[in-house]
Amino acid sequence: MNKLAILFGENVKKQRKSREISQEDLAYICGIDRSYMSRVERGIVRITLEKVYIIAQALNCDPCELLPSIKTRHLLQ
Repeated sequence: MNKLAILFGENVKKQRKSREISQEDLAYICGIDRSYMSRVERGIVRITLEKVYIIAQALNCDPCELLPSIKTRHLLQ
């Protein structure tokens, strides 16, 4: 698994849980399959930039809130 994808997925999950949205509901709002959303949150898939924006919009947050911080770059090496 790609570490960047894992960190992204963790951020999505954190934002989703803070808004008390189920994974199934988030997937529905985004128009994607729940199993795909599960793989996003686990960092198994690499999603498109378009999907980043769709997920951010569904979570009512800025896309940069989902992206791993540059401070975590040491985790990517």
